[in-house]
Amino acid sequence: MESSSYPALEALGEFIAAHAPLCVLSGAGVSTDSGIPDYRDAQGEWKRPAPMTHQAFMGSHAARQRYWARALVGFRALGEALPGPAHLALAALERHGLVNGVITQNVDRLHQAAGSRRVIDLHGRADEVRCMHCDVRMPRAAWHARLAELNPAWAMLDAAIAPDGDAYLEGDFSTFEVPHCPRCGIGVIKPDVVYFGDIVPKARVVDAMALLDESRGLWVVGSSLMVFSGFRFARKASADGLPIACLNLGRTRADDLYTLKVEAPLGESLGALAERLGSFVARR
Repeated sequence: MESSSYPALEALGEFIAAHAPLCVLSGAGVSTDSGIPDYRDAQGEWKRPAPMTHQAFMGSHAARQRYWARALVGFRALGEALPGPAHLALAALERHGLVNGVITQNVDRLHQAAGSRRVIDLHGRADEVRCMHCDVRMPRAAWHARLAELNPAWAMLDAAIAPDGDAYLEGDFSTFEVPHCPRCGIGVIKPDVVYFGDIVPKARVVDAMALLDESRGLWVVGSSLMVFSGFRFARKASADGLPIACLNLGRTRADDLYTLKVEAPLGESLGALAERLGSFVARR
């Protein structure tokens, strides 16, 4: 960690201690140390082609063939990912009573795997799929096993990993077999996540707003907030007069709303903060 980051981390530690318990809003930057790529660069612009939209997935069988063929290759990294230092640090800060809970825009469930107890998966969870007709849910691993059984040649391919279980794989996907729902026989199976162009379920937003209301401040960690589903919480916190801190590498949509912003490597910074603040709490 560069020495120039220490004063900023000191200020962030003081912010956390002064305004705890905080509501954490986390994004893709939290999971990059776990080997899961993010979507945006330091300016908040797309690093890669824009991800799948809800409309494209539901409206095109060809789009679903392309999606599931790539996911059969790319989801291995997401499915096997382990919590990184940022996840572990945030779980520790929750145990210390400094974090009230986490609203995450990630779908990898790594906060839960790290031990965070109160997590709201704003955009859903990638480890499950659901039928868009009968609403049955099943483990994604079981669905992938069925896809691999139907498409054995595809299951043996390898490609570079893209965000959220995707892979950089191109070609003719027209032969890739995507079955209908195994229960109702007619429904489209979709990952139980909120795609771009989709709407976060209202009950989930209500739960997230309640978590924010129960907290004394908001802490944005590893998110550019370029999508409104996350930005809304920074906007509400600002309107409610709550202090807002940010730990992120690069520009965010809410840069003019922060009480404090720190740009530093997330895993290393959060690990140092958790260790220091844990000792502080133990001495109180």
